[in-house]
Amino acid sequence: MSKKKIISAIEHQGGGIPVDFGSGPTTGIHCSVIMDLRKHFGLESKPVKIVEPYQMLGEVDEELKSILGIETESVTARNGMFGFTNEDWKVWQTPWAQEVLVPGKFNTDVGDNGDILIYPEGDRAAAASGRMPASSYFFDSIIRQKYFNEENLDPEDNLEEFGLWGKEDIEYIKKEAERVRDLDRYVLANLGGTSLGDIALIPAPFLKDPKGIRDITEWYISTVIRSDYIHAVFEKQSEIALENLKKAFDVSGSAFDAIYLCGTDFGTQSSTFCSAGTFRELWMPYYQKMTGWIHKNTHWKVFKHSCGAVSSFYPLFIEAGFDLINPVQLSADGMDPRTLKSNYGRDVVFWGGGVDTQQTLPFGSPEDVRKEVLANCKIFSKSGGFVFNTVHNVQAQTPVENFIAMIDGLNEFNGTH
Repeated sequence: MSKKKIISAIEHQGGGIPVDFGSGPTTGIHCSVIMDLRKHFGLESKPVKIVEPYQMLGEVDEELKSILGIETESVTARNGMFGFTNEDWKVWQTPWAQEVLVPGKFNTDVGDNGDILIYPEGDRAAAASGRMPASSYFFDSIIRQKYFNEENLDPEDNLEEFGLWGKEDIEYIKKEAERVRDLDRYVLANLGGTSLGDIALIPAPFLKDPKGIRDITEWYISTVIRSDYIHAVFEKQSEIALENLKKAFDVSGSAFDAIYLCGTDFGTQSSTFCSAGTFRELWMPYYQKMTGWIHKNTHWKVFKHSCGAVSSFYPLFIEAGFDLINPVQLSADGMDPRTLKSNYGRDVVFWGGGVDTQQTLPFGSPEDVRKEVLANCKIFSKSGGFVFNTVHNVQAQTPVENFIAMIDGLNEFNGTH
C-alpha cells in the first residue's frame, strides 16, 4: 500500500506519513551514510553505488528501502551531472577511504593541491569540469567562462545542452517506465531539460566546451541587465521541454506519478535571490507553460525544489502550477512550519522539512533529532499534504544513530496518530 499512502497524503486525505529517501537529487543520502546504515543493519558489506556523482549520493537499494519503509522510486535522466550514464560500474576509493562503485566514465585525476578533478563525459582530453577539494565529500563545478562580446550574445550558446530527445533517449525512458510500472511505490521522474536557470546547471559540468554565460555571478547579473537574453533562453528551452515531455508521456503512460520539473533555488539563508516581480516577469510564464500542459494532458504532479527563505514565494509557486514543494528549509528566515502549513497547506504538498540537515541531524543528539521530527510531523501532517524527507540531502558523515533516531521518531509518530 506504499503508493496509495503517498497518494492519500498528496490528496490531503490524512493517514500515516509516507517517507521518501532517494527519489530525486535533493532527497537523497550521501554514500558515507549509506555505508554506515548497511553496517548498522548487518547487511552485506559491499561498495555503495554512486547514483549521483556530483553530490556523491549513494543508491538506496531494495534492502534499505524495505528496512526504512521507503515508499518512492526514482527515474533519472539518461545522462547525469557530468554527462555520462550510470553503467559499466567500477570500484573507486574516495578521499575519505571509502570504496564505492562509480560509472565507467567517472574518470578522475588528483590535482597538484590534492583536489580530485573530474571530466565531462569522462573525457580527459577536455578541461576538468568538477573539483572535489581534498577535505570535501562532493564535487563543485569548475567555472569555464569564455570571453563573450556583449554586443553579440547568442542565446543558442546557453541552449547547447537542450535538444529534442533522440531514439536512444526515448528507448531509455521506455525501459525505465517498464522497470517501475508495477512497483508499489510513488515514482518521481527527473528527466532533465526543464529546470530554468538552476545555478547547479549553469556552469554545465556535463559539457566539454560550454559557451554562453556560464559564470554564476554573471548569470545572476544577467537576470537584471540582460533579461531579454534570459527570456530568449527560457522561451526556447521551454518549447523543447514541452516536446520532450510529450514524448515521455507517450512512452511511459501511467508509469510515472510526478515530474521533478525544476531545482532552481530562489532563497538564501535570510532572503530571496530576486524580487517577486522579477520571478513573475522572468520565470512565471515559462513555468506556467510547462505545468499547464502537464496538468491538462497528464496525471503527473509537478515537483519544485527551492532552498532558502522562500516563504514569500509560496503564493508564486502555487500560481506557477507546482504541486509538491521541496525541501522546506525550516532553518532559513521566515520558514516557520506552523505559518507555512496554515497559509499554504491546503494548496501544496510539503515534501521534506522532517528534520534540519544543517545542524540538528548532523550535530544534535539522537534525542534532539527525535524531538524535532515529532514536532514537525505534528505540524505538517495535519489533514495530509506531507511526505517525510529531510531538509535536502542527508549530508556526509551524519551519525548513523541520528539517522536511526529520525526514522524511529517518524515511526513513533505514525504509531500514535
